[in-house]
Amino acid sequence: MTTNTQKLSLPENPRHFGLYINGRWVETAGRKVMERYSPAHGVLVTKTTGGTEKDVNEAVAVARKAFDNRSWAGLSGQLRADVLLKAANLIRDRAEELAVLETLETGKPITQSRGEIQASAGIYEYAAGAARMLHGDSFNNLGDNVFGLVTREPIGVVGLITPWNFPFFILSERLPFILASGCTVVAKPSDLTSATTLIMAEILTQAGLPDGVFNVVTGAGSVVGEVLSHHPDIDMLSFTGSTAVGKRVLAASAGNFKKLSLELGGKNPHVVFADARLEEAVDGVIFGFCFNAGQCCVGGSRLLVEKSIQAEFEHLLIEKLGRLRVGDPLDPETQVGAIVSDKQHETICDYIERGTKQGARLLTQGTVSTTVKGLFVQPTIFSDVTSEMDIATDEIFGPVLSILPFETVNEAITIANTTIYGLSATIWTQNLSHAMDAVRGIRAGRVWVNTTISGGPELPAGGFKQSGIGRETGIYGVEEYTEIKATHIAFGPRTPWVS
Repeated sequence: MTTNTQKLSLPENPRHFGLYINGRWVETAGRKVMERYSPAHGVLVTKTTGGTEKDVNEAVAVARKAFDNRSWAGLSGQLRADVLLKAANLIRDRAEELAVLETLETGKPITQSRGEIQASAGIYEYAAGAARMLHGDSFNNLGDNVFGLVTREPIGVVGLITPWNFPFFILSERLPFILASGCTVVAKPSDLTSATTLIMAEILTQAGLPDGVFNVVTGAGSVVGEVLSHHPDIDMLSFTGSTAVGKRVLAASAGNFKKLSLELGGKNPHVVFADARLEEAVDGVIFGFCFNAGQCCVGGSRLLVEKSIQAEFEHLLIEKLGRLRVGDPLDPETQVGAIVSDKQHETICDYIERGTKQGARLLTQGTVSTTVKGLFVQPTIFSDVTSEMDIATDEIFGPVLSILPFETVNEAITIANTTIYGLSATIWTQNLSHAMDAVRGIRAGRVWVNTTISGGPELPAGGFKQSGIGRETGIYGVEEYTEIKATHIAFGPRTPWVS
């Protein structure tokens, strides 16, 4: 058995997956087979099935039937919680299998995948509690003859489109909360990273989820995603991905006025004040832009540093970045793995080239292990960046950091808000007034102070501006997938309107 300190070996044969509809596997049959090669090794690791419009329609019909017959929506919160708790235990039972598949498909380090799988099990446990906490309200102030009730009902059939950067973790930040509310689901994972979502469908069936409540149709976004976005029998759609695609999803929702939850792009600032604990801030900044090889929607890709400490801070960044371990994601010593695809690799390299051409100063680039030959990018830091440069305005989604100096708190807040996005922000300071001024002034859905990319499922996640609408996780993440119904109950005889 492989231990957590041993380097893993590549699989001899790829795993083959069909679709998962109505509680059972659907064979690929005559459908297209999609092959996924490890971005770190170039080896075929999984084969998944290209779902069709017909498959999506079948899955939606199955989910609608399961919702209407109340096989899930009609259960008590306790019974829903029991299933989610069993699912958490089964995730832990299959944690190594899930982590290895996650690493092989995404290129992220195995230690990171293991951590995300374990954290995901904890999210299911939190959502189980939320299923029992969901409640409405009552109004006893309407007079002796009327009593008012406000109830929350599951919204119906939810389409769930998840991205390639955190395929299992982001699924876990949505799915158990959707299930806790009583909804049924048709999911479409990224065609690059579908394996762990499919295994989760199998796990939920084993945990006792009724057939048809969670269905997975894999395939291209241009087929499966488009059908889900436009489908008249999808009541709500949760989409995590780019702002550009989010705009298309928003337009498609008009067909039947779908409710939407969108978590989209970000260009997130780290704001470092002169009074910050600099060593801690340096470590946090490097983690913020290098975690998941920079392919993290809430990662900090802009460093706003107080001008009086800029030179010292840049020196510390260069020194620490040189010790970052970039390489084979199957090696437990690796901290930064591969870029997910050729297309994304080309995009990141293009932005690095643009940064130089537009006048930014290349401060430093980290090193990549010479033993690896996959899709790797050297973590890159630019200084002398202005807010008009592409590397300061665009979501690169790679390990590239842009440094912009500031002199006052108000200037820092202004620079932080000079973006179409508002997903997250991180503030480093020991001055409570500076911290609270920045917390209040920066328009972002999540703000960290003296930490970054941390926290559990208790607090909500989402964005301001073009970073999205709606909130996931926490009790808010369950309520998001409900409709509110107001009921007035009259007692006693009715006063005639027509005498």
